[in-house]
Amino acid sequence: MKFGPVPLSLAEGAILAHSVTLDTGRLRKGTQLTDKDVTTLRAAGLDHVTVARLDPDDISEDAAALAVAQALVPDPVACGLALKPVGTGRVNIVTLGAGVLRVAGPQVNALNAVDPAITCATLPDFMRLDPGGMVATVKIIPYGVARAAVAQACAAGQGALRVLPPVLSAASLIQTWVDPSADGRKGHAATKARLDRLGVALDAGALVAHDIDALAQALAQASGDLLLVLTGSATSDLYDTAPEALRRAGGQVVHFGMPVDPGNLLFVGQLGGRPVIGLPGCAKSPALNGADWVLERIICGLDVTAADIMGMGVGGLLKEIPTRPRPRRHGETPARD
Repeated sequence: MKFGPVPLSLAEGAILAHSVTLDTGRLRKGTQLTDKDVTTLRAAGLDHVTVARLDPDDISEDAAALAVAQALVPDPVACGLALKPVGTGRVNIVTLGAGVLRVAGPQVNALNAVDPAITCATLPDFMRLDPGGMVATVKIIPYGVARAAVAQACAAGQGALRVLPPVLSAASLIQTWVDPSADGRKGHAATKARLDRLGVALDAGALVAHDIDALAQALAQASGDLLLVLTGSATSDLYDTAPEALRRAGGQVVHFGMPVDPGNLLFVGQLGGRPVIGLPGCAKSPALNGADWVLERIICGLDVTAADIMGMGVGGLLKEIPTRPRPRRHGETPARD
């Protein structure tokens, strides 16, 4: 592509690089100049304009952006995504419904490494999505780019984006109390709000004493596809009340603890083929915590392993929770999560 100022006598057919304000309005950048446009510019007193002119082996910005976006999402409906109309060298990619985003990071990086003119920006891998939200944008920076570079970028990014929709539809919440006056409403409301975002129904919930036998019985009687435990006293050991209750009910604990703050005191397990999440105390708040990451992935059909959880530390220092209104200082006693 050739770019630079040219006399008006050579401007017809080229792409206007910068908008020009006229008495009769505005001639916008990106316009392919016609004979009439050139006459209008000359009448306005101009004798030169800055233009771009594509070479024979170039492809226009809009065509290039659309090609790259279609490569990233070759079957939009199957991927749970939609491509918005192309314009000014940009295509936005949005989600059709709620779910969890999967991004093949190495592929996107390879796409972006092909040519600085070809760019793709995405949300982070595993991010929870609301319907209609933008997940990625493809932008071609100049007015045109080499056709060979576009082909290489398309090959690099082929099928790199998809959304995993929810596969679980109902959850049971079991809370325990230490104080007999506890009603569990705060924890139930916060949990319901989390599940509503992914279209998962939450039952009325059970509230039982913070006792191994009582909790084990409630777990055995729970009917949801997903079992959630929120204890009145924080789970601080692999053999504390909630993990032991899961074992007594016939289930197993897969992992306890996570390198995400807030959210350290989480455990995951199985009972009768159903996933069980022992929520940390911070889940009583609607603020983001580590349990959100595990909950969202499990709801969308991902098997969250111990290795997955222990790999969440980078980026796992989340914003300060309400009970910790300022950054922690040396010697300060942290709240239990």
